[in-house]
Amino acid sequence: MTDLLSREKRSWNMSRIRSKDTGPEKVVRSLLHRMGYRFRLHVKSLPGTPDIVLPKFKTVIFVHGCFWHRHLGCRFAYTPKSRVDFWMKKFEQNVKAHEKAAGELKDQGWHVLVIWECDLSELDLLERKLSTLLC
Repeated sequence: MTDLLSREKRSWNMSRIRSKDTGPEKVVRSLLHRMGYRFRLHVKSLPGTPDIVLPKFKTVIFVHGCFWHRHLGCRFAYTPKSRVDFWMKKFEQNVKAHEKAAGELKDQGWHVLVIWECDLSELDLLERKLSTLLC
């Protein structure tokens, strides 16, 4: 199947996808801040450059998009119909990179939390989960 967009339009669309300060990431940061937690952002000295770092709790949080990080069983983790080989390779690289970074962080004594984009539909549930995990 061919792409419905021209190469130029597809390239433009893809260039607009952010890797930092995404909408879901801002929602999680706002929630944590309202809960009274203070944190650092995108600490480059840590493996995988976690989205949120709570040094006091020795905890890092990755806010993952379901599409990009292949959230199993999630309706947002679909595979595009065009250039399937390209996308499968891309997704596999994303998953492997995260697994490697998470393993290295755990080896260094960090607690690693992953918050999926689809988890943000129920913020009260996410808040209770975070309260429990960060006590």
